[in-house]
Amino acid sequence: MTTDTDGAADGEPAGSLRVRPAAGHIGADITGVDLAGDLDEAVIAGIRAALLRWKVLFFRDQRLDHAAHVALARRFGEPVVLPRRGTASPPDVPEVETTADRLELGGRFGMEHDEWLRRRRHTLLRGWHCDHGARVDPPAATILRAETVPPYGGDTTWSNLAAAYAGLSAPLRAFADGLRAEHRLGVGYQPRPGDDAYLRHLLDRQTATEHPLVRVHPETGERVLFVNGYYVEQITGLSRPESAAVLELLLDQATRPEYTVRLRWEPGTVAFWDNRATIHLAPGDTAHLDHPRIMHRVMLAGDVPVGVDGRPSTPLTGTAPGRW
Repeated sequence: MTTDTDGAADGEPAGSLRVRPAAGHIGADITGVDLAGDLDEAVIAGIRAALLRWKVLFFRDQRLDHAAHVALARRFGEPVVLPRRGTASPPDVPEVETTADRLELGGRFGMEHDEWLRRRRHTLLRGWHCDHGARVDPPAATILRAETVPPYGGDTTWSNLAAAYAGLSAPLRAFADGLRAEHRLGVGYQPRPGDDAYLRHLLDRQTATEHPLVRVHPETGERVLFVNGYYVEQITGLSRPESAAVLELLLDQATRPEYTVRLRWEPGTVAFWDNRATIHLAPGDTAHLDHPRIMHRVMLAGDVPVGVDGRPSTPLTGTAPGRW
């Protein structure tokens, strides 16, 4: 039997807000809310509580334009303004990034988009990531809305990193608690033969941070297995073979199906996720489809992660708190 939950958590009322869990560990469908409307404080609090509990929230049939999208984000934090965006992003709304920009990346460096993806995400685990995880202060949350989606394909999957940590054995949790890892932009990229303009771009614009392998969530106090396949380079203090083996084990743990939820997008769908406690996998099944997929995202500024021992993340190169 499936039931709706009034409010965001533990049955607390929040007006017409309804929270319906979408999977056992992560994800909830939210109804009874018009995100473009004038949300009262009780609804804002209900959404925030649901986000902390379920990590990613799904809203259907929303009618947000760019301005309303940014206004919604401001109710939950400070929107990030990216210094560089592609031509698909709205020039007069600097907080909004249009994901169709990603289709331009390969072309800037002499590659078709398919080739760029193959070289960047050549294994399944390489695709899993949190947004801007190589920064010393990754975004706290992301709000992504769908404008145009293909009639099939294009799903996004999220994983709950707090549940993944809790699912480890006690000895392995204790081991991971004391470790730190280097997160670096461009990890795993497979260069083209000869001169590679994208590789030169990565080397010229290095971004790297040493993060705790287990971070403490600043609002819930949960311990979060802070790993992903897209940015994590090396566990500090371990040899390369040791690091590779441990990372493979932890990444397999982080992406186990029971810790995940998958979203089928429709025009007007909005996903709001906690970037501190999740990783997600963008779709890889639309390149051969002759259908556009246009999404818009706003990210909320985040804090510097702190480990179990109280030590914050350390910037290595190309990143500083609050500087984008």
